Amino acid sequence: MENLQEISQEEIQELHRKIADNVKKIRKQKNISQLNLAHSIGHKTVSTIAKIEAGHENKHYNIEQLYKIANVLQVDIRDFFILSK
Repeated sequence: MENLQEISQEEIQELHRKIADNVKKIRKQKNISQLNLAHSIGHKTVSTIAKIEAGHENKHYNIEQLYKIANVLQVDIRDFFILSK
C-alpha cells in the first residue's frame, strides 16, 4: 500500500469549519433556530451548537451529531461535506 500524503491540522480545521458552515446554512434555510436544533438532537442548551457555528473553543460536530442533525433537517448527511468554495 502506498503512503498517503499527510493531512495538515489546518486542512482538518478547514473541513470542520466547512461542515459547520453547511449545517448553519441548511439550518437557516429550514428556518430552525439553534435552540430548536439543539433540543432536537438531545442537547438541553444551545451552547454546543452556538460554539460550533461561531468557531469557538475548537468545537466541532461528531458523526453522531451530524447523523441526528441530518435527520432533523431532513437532508442527506453528505450535504454537510460539500466543500465548494
